[in-house]
Amino acid sequence: MLILISSILGIYFFVALGAFAKWRFKEDLHERTLILISVYTLQPFLTFWGLTVRPFDPEIFEAPLWYTFIIILLFSIMLTLSKKLFADKKKRAVFLISSLVGNTANLGIPLGIAVFGEISVPYTTMINLANVLFVNTIGIYVYSSGSFSPRESVINVIKMPILWSALAALSVNLFAIPIPDVVESNLKLGAYASIVMQLLLFGMYLAGVRIEHIDLKLLKAVGIVKFFILPAVAWLFLQTTQLSLFVKSVLIMELMTPLAIANVNFAALFHCRPKDVAALVFASSLFFLIYFALLWPIVHRL
Repeated sequence: MLILISSILGIYFFVALGAFAKWRFKEDLHERTLILISVYTLQPFLTFWGLTVRPFDPEIFEAPLWYTFIIILLFSIMLTLSKKLFADKKKRAVFLISSLVGNTANLGIPLGIAVFGEISVPYTTMINLANVLFVNTIGIYVYSSGSFSPRESVINVIKMPILWSALAALSVNLFAIPIPDVVESNLKLGAYASIVMQLLLFGMYLAGVRIEHIDLKLLKAVGIVKFFILPAVAWLFLQTTQLSLFVKSVLIMELMTPLAIANVNFAALFHCRPKDVAALVFASSLFFLIYFALLWPIVHRL
């Protein structure tokens, strides 16, 4: 467990670095400029590299399909619930997406290695793909709809380069198109730069978070869905499947990860209460350290 907590804390070193940079340079450091670079330049590298780093094994496709089914099911139920909970359109958007989009990449993949070993990487990578596709389609549409019309929101989804990068990577992998070593090295460089950039951006937004940015009603609603309803629903559904205990455990672990930093990026990109979202991500990340350490041994024995 000490190794597990150390792995999580190591990730937050770059978050702290981003916060320090914002405190030090203040208004000279513009978050939106870095977000545009991250979303439109670096993240496509991460997506393409992650989906071409190893050949696909047909057996690993079932895990992301179940992940997507559970996320879409809860999203459909929450559509009606969100209108009763929040009158503000932007708060509804934050509740709908941030509750469901976990940190399956920056935290989920290294967490899988710490808990299960490298055998988990193909599964966590494919689950992260499902998460990426959800947030870059439905997620962007919902965040965008908080400030844009339905037509403009659809256009915003189509314009996202990450979606096209994922489609290109899937084609390259499925058709076994070879990638030269020098190209793969550059893809990996861009991928790691993207991960670090996202962590730094998260820290920069946290530097501007104040107590007044924490909406307690939103925090409770997101926390209940993310940490209790989502894994409970997943556990119930997965009992009816023929998946191995290992795959079920990986799925539930990925669904339990705290809110993804991508929520902050897209909330800021589409002017959908980014500081509120950063506060939610920060609170969920702190809670996760204790929550996972206490709950995971129990869940893993079920």
